[in-house]
Formats: sequence, C-alpha cells, structure tokens
Amino acid sequence: MNRAVQFYQNALGMTKMYGHEYWTTLSVGNLNLGLHWTEGEEVTSTPRDSHGQKSGGTLTFYSDDINGDRKRIESAGGKILGEAEQPWGHMLVFEDLDGNVLKLMNPIGSS
Repeated sequence: MNRAVQFYQNALGMTKMYGHEYWTTLSVGNLNLGLHWTEGEEVTSTPRDSHGQKSGGTLTFYSDDINGDRKRIESAGGKILGEAEQPWGHMLVFEDLDGNVLKLMNPIGSS
C-alpha cells in the first residue's frame, strides 16, 4: 500500500486523504481515488497495447503538461505504454507499479 501511495503522490501529485493498511483514499482536483489492498495477490492483467486496455474502463486524468507528467511517472517507476496525438488531443497511456492502466489527456483547445 505504501509503495502505491508513493507512486500516486509522486507521479500524479495526488494528496493522501485517508490511509489504512487495507484502504487509502487519494485526491486530485475534484476526484477521489481509492486504493484497496490486494491481500498480497498481483493485480490481474488484462489485454493491453499502446492505446490502453482492450476491455473495461480506464481512469483518464487531464494534463496540461504531458511531457512533465511523463517524466514524473517514469521517475516514480511507472511504465509508458504509448503516446499519441489524436484529432481530439494528446494522450499518454501508462501503467502504475501494479500494472493498472491509466491515461493522461490534454484535449485540443484546453492548454
């Protein structure tokens, strides 16, 4: 749990709101993220590629500095899966330390 909390604080600037060995709540902007203890089990992997997961939902954060955020994610131990300019904006796809897939997005016209 401590390792995951450190990642989200260092990589995404999240603030720890509540902490326990089994559950932690982190906050950024108006979003709260809950981290649940896996009881020592690995997080189940889903099919993924440079665009993200092939199924299920993906938490996507707004970024006004994807290059800077990319450096923080890598420095915190995150793995970059892909990055692309799309007609709707700039997207960075990455994994946290436990293999959860997340995205950063800077929509066209937002910066």
